[in-house]
Amino acid sequence: MISRFLFKGLQGKIGWVAGAILLLSVLVPFCNLMLPESHLLYVPDYAVSLFGKYLTYALLALALDLVWGYCGILSLGHGAFFALGGYAMGMYLMRQIGPRGVYGDPILPDFMVFLNWSELPWYWWGFDQFWFAALMTLLVPGALAFVFGWFAFRSRVTGVYLSIITQALTFALLLAFFRNDMGFGGNNGLTDFKDILGYSLQTGTTRAGLFAASAIALAVCLMLSSALIRSRLGKVLIAIRESESRARFLGYRVEHVKLFVFVLSAMMAGLAGALYVPQVGIINPGEFAPANSIEVVIWTAIGGRGTLIGPLLGAISVNLGKSWFTAALPDYWLFALGALFVAVTLFLPRGLMGLFSGYSTKSGKSGNPLTRWLPFLASDRTGGKDQ
Repeated sequence: MISRFLFKGLQGKIGWVAGAILLLSVLVPFCNLMLPESHLLYVPDYAVSLFGKYLTYALLALALDLVWGYCGILSLGHGAFFALGGYAMGMYLMRQIGPRGVYGDPILPDFMVFLNWSELPWYWWGFDQFWFAALMTLLVPGALAFVFGWFAFRSRVTGVYLSIITQALTFALLLAFFRNDMGFGGNNGLTDFKDILGYSLQTGTTRAGLFAASAIALAVCLMLSSALIRSRLGKVLIAIRESESRARFLGYRVEHVKLFVFVLSAMMAGLAGALYVPQVGIINPGEFAPANSIEVVIWTAIGGRGTLIGPLLGAISVNLGKSWFTAALPDYWLFALGALFVAVTLFLPRGLMGLFSGYSTKSGKSGNPLTRWLPFLASDRTGGKDQ
């Protein structure tokens, strides 16, 4: 039944994109592990980890698009769910270090020994098992989203007020995780990871495996999101986005629908964070910074919100540009990002996806900016649909 539901999400462009991502999960590890370094198609180890990080960012942007693009919930705190998933995985990786740490304690992480902790806190119990940590990467962000959404949506907090509250949430978590007595490493966070599932994180095979896991997770979540949007529930989500009061008047329990999609989105963000941490080798309170959540909104807007594919394109393209720009002109990156966001808002209201899908306006003329200059592109009229 689950496979049948996911199969519904493979229609149209989604199927091609999901297939391309799954193909990358095989091709990139193959080009890294099987080809010699002198080969033209060889992918170096650092690039595998870098591209894997981009895929986790794409998954985070997809999670935001599910609530913002289709339900109209502009969350400025999705970075908090991403960071919580990352901390859950980081706790597992810290427990795997054992006596190989600087202080040689088989139970306590190095930072706890340094701070004179006498025993492992109760909330660290169970994180020596991968299955438990993997479950927590979903349940912890999901539980926070459920509690937050339960009160916010029942109180009918919407619009800019909800956005401000979500940003306040992630800022409060930032301040809390900076404290040493929280038991999460304080300002330094969690780092110096050794291995995962018994495999060293420094080997090319493990890096390739993490990249493949990130690609597969992104493809599955893309199919899941597409199937959800194509279902009856997806139609209700769009109805709520267009007019929440009208959907409520028609008899739908709007707060329940919004709560469901918000929790699902938070769990997807937590999964992205869990895949991010072993590939970058560190997780610290900086991941809770409100600026990070705002940047995710920019990725989604640049790619094209409400398209599923657009946020993936936006997250990967912006971070590719960031990697180059911060190396060439590091002091001007934020100015370039702001200028890009303003330009897309003014000239590409549908984001980058608007360049690849023609759509009709009320006058019958194509609204695709490219077709104004390249008339042969106007033959693809989708009526404003991106899937």
